Amino acid sequence: MKDLEDHFFRHEYGRLVAALSRRVGMRHLEAIEDGVQFALAAALEVWPKSHAPENPSAWLYRVAYNHLVGDWRRTTRRAELVLRLGADAPAGLDEPRVFLTGEVRDDLLRMLFVCCDEALPVESQLVLALKVLCGFDVSEISERLFVSEANVYKRLARARSRLRQLEVQLDDLGSTEVAGRLPAVQSILYVLFTEGHFSSHVDGAIRRELCAEAMRLTEELAAHVVGAVPDTFALLALMHLHLARMPARQDASGGLLLLEEQDRSLWDSKGIATGLTWLARSAQGQEFSRYHAEAGIAAEHCLAPTFAETRWERIVECYELLDRLAPSAMHTLNRAVAVAEWHGPRAGLELLEGLAPPSWFASSYLWAAVLADLHKRAGQTALAERYRAVALESAPSPLVRTALARRLGST
Repeated sequence: MKDLEDHFFRHEYGRLVAALSRRVGMRHLEAIEDGVQFALAAALEVWPKSHAPENPSAWLYRVAYNHLVGDWRRTTRRAELVLRLGADAPAGLDEPRVFLTGEVRDDLLRMLFVCCDEALPVESQLVLALKVLCGFDVSEISERLFVSEANVYKRLARARSRLRQLEVQLDDLGSTEVAGRLPAVQSILYVLFTEGHFSSHVDGAIRRELCAEAMRLTEELAAHVVGAVPDTFALLALMHLHLARMPARQDASGGLLLLEEQDRSLWDSKGIATGLTWLARSAQGQEFSRYHAEAGIAAEHCLAPTFAETRWERIVECYELLDRLAPSAMHTLNRAVAVAEWHGPRAGLELLEGLAPPSWFASSYLWAAVLADLHKRAGQTALAERYRAVALESAPSPLVRTALARRLGST
């Protein structure tokens, strides 16, 4: 039952929303989401008692569509309903596709571009896409975007309201609009992969299905004439390099292993080679993005024979570039970790000295865990214990908490 729920909420939710939005219009987004949630709940109730249908996606689509039409029939005159929908009968999922002018061929990727309307603030674009198309709940979005849950709710409400006013259609975008929205789409795919690679979800710190979906959509993007740019190639490189190390990130019981604990013989050498190929391709031209910097960091880890032989000076350099491109307390924190490996824990602490992180970050497990580790290694026991307690208390899942406890130990 739990596997069924995870599968359909993650793999089908966004696709159903995208298909129905294309059929009835984005202005009905909230009603569409209600219909999709109704269909998924019906599947969880009906299928375990009998047999799953031969075409589960089509079954879910029809149930969601019928629920949508049923609600409208109770509040709308028939003539208006026919005008709105164009027909009474639910459409199947096998109807011919109409590509965008820019030839984006995947409904989900198509809707990502629609959600990234320039009329919406970038923050609202990201929240809307993660909630509506990727099936993230508000707490997951809050964790990944480093904002409060109240802020997520506000951004989501504004985005939905704006889309209702715009009455945008999924087939209305041309190549120029697609190109303008590309950076926002890349950001969404990056966050989707990150959530899969290091999840905030309580049931698991690694969610391969999210990584696979993010990579699939990014490959679609890289194959598109507008999306085939160095930034996209660097993003794909980053995904492949992280995914290649995933087999070694968990022990036999599913617990998380720290980088220095991993068996590097389990890393996927073909995946690393693919990532390095994309990274080389991303070096063509003059563009250098945050994805280039992060892929460079991942490449250094993949190429190091052992943890001790890692070229930390190169990683520090990449973090410095990353912090210039996208200034963030998180990037400074990661740079401090690399500096500590290169020059010792006190050097790492010096980099953080005087840094006043945002309130939401100062109380997070990431900030507290790094400070606990550096203070412990520097022999500052009292400070280490204080930050250790915060890190363990605020860890997003039991698996992360266990890994932190092992890393931080007793002080």
